[in-house]
Amino acid sequence: MKKMINKPENIVTEMINGMLKAYPNALKQVEDLPVIIRKNKKNGKVALISGGGSGHEPSHAGFVGEGMLDAAVAGEVFTSPSADKVYEAIKAVDSGEGVLLIIKNYSGDVMNFEMAAEMAGMEGINVKKIIVNDDIAVENSTYTVGRRGIAGTVLVHKMVGAAAEKGYSLDELEKFGNKVISRIKTMGMALKPCMVPTTGKLSFELPEDEVEIGLGIHGEPGTHREKIQTADTHVDYLLEKLLKESDLKPEDEVAVLVNGLGETTLIELYIINNRVADVLSEKNIKVFDTIVGNYMTSLDMGGFSITLVKLDEEMKEMLMAKADTPAFKRF
Repeated sequence: MKKMINKPENIVTEMINGMLKAYPNALKQVEDLPVIIRKNKKNGKVALISGGGSGHEPSHAGFVGEGMLDAAVAGEVFTSPSADKVYEAIKAVDSGEGVLLIIKNYSGDVMNFEMAAEMAGMEGINVKKIIVNDDIAVENSTYTVGRRGIAGTVLVHKMVGAAAEKGYSLDELEKFGNKVISRIKTMGMALKPCMVPTTGKLSFELPEDEVEIGLGIHGEPGTHREKIQTADTHVDYLLEKLLKESDLKPEDEVAVLVNGLGETTLIELYIINNRVADVLSEKNIKVFDTIVGNYMTSLDMGGFSITLVKLDEEMKEMLMAKADTPAFKRF
């Protein structure tokens, strides 16, 4: 295993320290906890918190800042953060208007974030949650009851974050967030496994001439394996599934996220997007906004995901609103 680390047990701590030193004017840490918060806290708004296991960078700390998250809680690699750490994040960012938790649908995350919400409730803090379940590949998986939350979570951060910045109440944000989640559909595939630095082992095994369709961001099994084919062939398969799930019709407007899982190059991601755009154009589906890059990774996994979001006017406004975070900027 070749990795630029020091001690495996210090990976998350040193990663957080490095991030804080890279963005000292934007981010700060809650005590010595793996909790990164917005340095210039905005009072009078609902606070947004997300998080999960490390290894998905820039998710989620990279999206802390104006127009997106107020805090992100990092667990160890591929491991949910504990409830007490989420609780400390809630206390750190609450300004009296309540806190909304944005949770990817993994059993550990859901359990720990819900427990933290109960703890905060006993302190008089009003906390609500929304659970992202955008992965259409499988209904239940290794760590999930229901569909998994994957790259579409980033677009939830963006749109719900903009609504919070605009002054939506906690109840309004919960309602808007659930609407956004209902319209976000994602499916991906893996070309190669990732190397987990804490164990020095591959997350799964995959022959050189095969890909796995619908794989999860922690290496959970997908729908099937097949021989590797051209980019267009794989994109066509994923889009067929996504279009069916999205119930898109001619003249509908969508946002597209082509997300890399860590190793796949931007050359490949743009080739993938080239086909996505052509297929949507052929079906007379209008692309309102396209985002290409590494937004929710799986360490150094080879592969990508495609996210489609069926937009309405409210969602379009929030998608294009200002955001200023380390990993996502829009002016």
